[in-house]
Amino acid sequence: PQAVQVADRWHLMENASRAFLDAVRKSMRQIRGAIGATVVNPALLTAAEKLQYDGYLRREETNAAILALWQEGVPIKQIVRRTGHHRQTVRRIVRGERSDVFRPRQSSLEAHLPWLDAQWDAGDRNASALWRTMRRNGFRGSLRVVSEWATRRRRAEKADASSLARVPSARTIARLMTTGRDHLTKAETVTIAAIENGVPALVEAREIVADFHAMIRSRRAEPLASWIESASQSLVASLANGVRRDEAAVRAAILSVWSNGQTEGQITRLKLVKRQMYGRGKIDLLQARLIGAQ
Repeated sequence: PQAVQVADRWHLMENASRAFLDAVRKSMRQIRGAIGATVVNPALLTAAEKLQYDGYLRREETNAAILALWQEGVPIKQIVRRTGHHRQTVRRIVRGERSDVFRPRQSSLEAHLPWLDAQWDAGDRNASALWRTMRRNGFRGSLRVVSEWATRRRRAEKADASSLARVPSARTIARLMTTGRDHLTKAETVTIAAIENGVPALVEAREIVADFHAMIRSRRAEPLASWIESASQSLVASLANGVRRDEAAVRAAILSVWSNGQTEGQITRLKLVKRQMYGRGKIDLLQARLIGAQ
């Protein structure tokens, strides 16, 4: 009972970043209005983006039907039964967290992006030539992937009204808003400036999250109480409420030399072992693999 609870500092940082991402997701409609992209022009989209846009239109129909039921006072459990959608999906729609037009997906180009950026900056901008070189170096993706990447790079260098008609995903906006302006393209800078001018609540949320990160990095807990009060009135109020519930553990994580990170590391190791066994394994087998057979 006398043990001191210490929160895991890594998870505190991660939870703060995720809270800002959720704030961006809830503000997507205001963001589209701020950058003048309430209507997407399909002629400006790549083939992959057109598929995502068609999916977005289908999602919007579902969202409208569920929101109509919610506004009539139908509880979430009944909405799930009527529509057949998962409870978590219905909750996200009700909370306004499912309005992304373009959702990021893992790309086969991830490992090759530094090389591609270097070649592009050096003036080598022929997608077919870049793809042939990458194939010789072990790239297994198609020419279409590289061609669409090159198309997006060309459009990113044109900061005009047509380039802003394509609204980035919430995750991309969150990343761009927390990246230094020196590392953004001209079009990205114009887009983020328009968002900051049109949605000042997001700027406030970004500063609040940055202050929380700074407290953890500098190991200063004095501003924590005042930070909770200011964050409670912002778009990251859920983060502030969570910190308030575990304020002692969060304060200890900031000030103490100890961390719950060792425990989290062992949990990650245990999960890895179970996944290697396809999620199966009784306690005796897990003990043998983790600690060693007795």
